[in-house]
Amino acid sequence: MTTPGVLPYGSWPSPISAREVSAASPRLEGASFVGTDGEVWWGESVPHEDGRSAVRRRTPSGAVVDVLPAPWSARSRVHEYGGGSWTADDDGVLYFVEKADQRIWRKAPGALPRPLTPEAGDVRYGGLSLQHGRLLAVREDHRRGRTPVRDIVEVALERAGSTEAAPPASLVGSSDFVAHPALSPDGTHLAWIAWDHPDMAWDRAELRVGRLDDGVVAEWTSVAGGTSSPLQPQWADDDDLVYADDPSGRWNLWRLRLTADLRHEPIADVDADTGGPLWVLGTRWFTLLDDGRIVAVRTNGSDQLVVLDGGEDRPLSIDAVTRLSIEGARGTRVLVSGAGSGGAGLWEIDVDEPGAARLIVGGAAPWGEQWMPRSRAVTVPGPHGPVHAFDYPPTNPGAIGPEDERPPYVVFVHGGPTDHVGGAASGKIAYFTSRGIGVLDVNYGGSSGYGRAYRERLLGEWGVVDVDDVVAAARGLADSGAADRDRLAIAGGSAGGWTVLCALTNSDAFGAGISRYGVADLRKLAADTHDFEASYLDGMVGPLPAAEALYAERSPLSHLDRLRTPLLIEQGLDDRVVPPSQSEAVRDALARNGVPHAYLAFEGEGHGFRSAETQVRTLEAELAFLGQVFGFDTPGVPPLDLD
Repeated sequence: MTTPGVLPYGSWPSPISAREVSAASPRLEGASFVGTDGEVWWGESVPHEDGRSAVRRRTPSGAVVDVLPAPWSARSRVHEYGGGSWTADDDGVLYFVEKADQRIWRKAPGALPRPLTPEAGDVRYGGLSLQHGRLLAVREDHRRGRTPVRDIVEVALERAGSTEAAPPASLVGSSDFVAHPALSPDGTHLAWIAWDHPDMAWDRAELRVGRLDDGVVAEWTSVAGGTSSPLQPQWADDDDLVYADDPSGRWNLWRLRLTADLRHEPIADVDADTGGPLWVLGTRWFTLLDDGRIVAVRTNGSDQLVVLDGGEDRPLSIDAVTRLSIEGARGTRVLVSGAGSGGAGLWEIDVDEPGAARLIVGGAAPWGEQWMPRSRAVTVPGPHGPVHAFDYPPTNPGAIGPEDERPPYVVFVHGGPTDHVGGAASGKIAYFTSRGIGVLDVNYGGSSGYGRAYRERLLGEWGVVDVDDVVAAARGLADSGAADRDRLAIAGGSAGGWTVLCALTNSDAFGAGISRYGVADLRKLAADTHDFEASYLDGMVGPLPAAEALYAERSPLSHLDRLRTPLLIEQGLDDRVVPPSQSEAVRDALARNGVPHAYLAFEGEGHGFRSAETQVRTLEAELAFLGQVFGFDTPGVPPLDLD
């Protein structure tokens, strides 16, 4: 065995290139068993095709082929974040939302796609699901002004004697937002999730059940929620409904029996979440098997997969600990997506043979697991309570740092801000740690995965609690001797970018910052943001106009004179959530202040970077930026010019 060489942190030689990270990090978008033999299909963003969302399958020989070839792209823009952009039947017919026009299309094997919904202006569809031979979807109609109208619709699968696409039949609306439609097996009832402004789905929502008359909801009743946030109704039979809800502060599973007294029975009462923020349509945290057992995700910081069998809970072994989602079930077989020691992937697991989980795609680091850092869960005290994070130390089998040197660290700040990270190293994390740069991934107050109380720590305090928590986590790591306190950087995108900018204008904890499409001006965000998040700031900061002074005080744009830390800014020019004007204002202030900075803008990119070239460029630029600011060489990456 070769003895590791002593080399300065940040300059360790690594086989992990930015291009390999982009290629090895599949962005999965749904999966399903298809056909009588249960062939596995999945959706996947293809970075080298400008982020096109393909639908793929694996042949018996092991080859991966496209069911939906280029230039078609299955991607929904409902709520701007989409989800549920495709489904398929057992005849191999694919139904999908085409990114370019947001219509629903049908593609039979060997045939070209044809539209099922008419060309009708800015009308979007998402959350597609085939249920008992009927195609249901969420429709979002933007033709009536700034505020879109949403409803649950049924889309005709065939048009006898006509080649023209017909308008879908509206089943129910009656609220600002709808999600998770579930048709009872006998077709007489529809269950769904509904919520209204100013709430987000994880603040307060309702589970509604309606009676269908001639295919339309004739009357409905709210059967759960109102002060809690129910999720994902699924029928066990014509009269029994299983769903997740958090009246206790944790999303647990419940059973509703549609008797005269509407009996609610807890299925499992545990200190963990089977559920999460409903950002993306179609996300599923549990599924019912044909024999009555339930396979569920449980989250308490990290994720665990379990099977519930009567009163017994049994863990299912899978190499994934975060972002678990139940994608499909057939008999005793379950499809689960998530991320683990080898990155993001899709697995098939038989609950009766739990030791034989089969990897379908992703989930294996091409450069070898010896280059992947092992996470260490850490909790540090903060001014608002304990702060949870995952530490990824520098990891390289061929290098160690000098004894008298502590490594530089990048503090990762997730978006949302209700997202969470779960202790799985990604290719991006390994890109840094393999070069001798540690990563601290922080679940600041406001993150999901630790219960409602931890998530609601951020209410009214966005820009305060999140900043205090990431600063506490970074300083706690440095105080432990694991990191060089003079070489701490902070990086985040979207809401994470907001925290980056707030931290740099309100603390001296960090020596460098990386903001990806970060929010800089709350008032502009409130004025420009899309309808799904139009009232989000009411809870996280305060309602306008009463809280306008607070919006100004919290916004980094109001304190750019205090921005004296070198900063790398990355921005998509087609971003509809955080427009480029916010990043450009920060760039201009850095220039006025004489602070070293770089501004990278990308044509064709929106809120989140999908193309391979953008992903490669940003990752290499981040490494080069850290090297310039913290004084270490970064061989193998193009230099970054700082203004």
